[in-house]
Amino acid sequence: MFWPMLAIALGFCGLAVLAVLAARVFVETRRLARQVAEASRRVTAAAEDLERAATPLAAHAPRRG
Repeated sequence: MFWPMLAIALGFCGLAVLAVLAARVFVETRRLARQVAEASRRVTAAAEDLERAATPLAAHAPRRG
């Protein structure tokens, strides 16, 4: 009777460990997604700033051709 109970207890502990690790992965994934979204927003803003800065320069550039 001891060995089946031990096997059940170890199985439960293993599932509990997996549940905790899954929760940690979920939290870290959400945090990474927020960081990626923020980085994307910053890149888009920088690209818009660059485009605004380059527009007057492109208008005054000599034409080749």
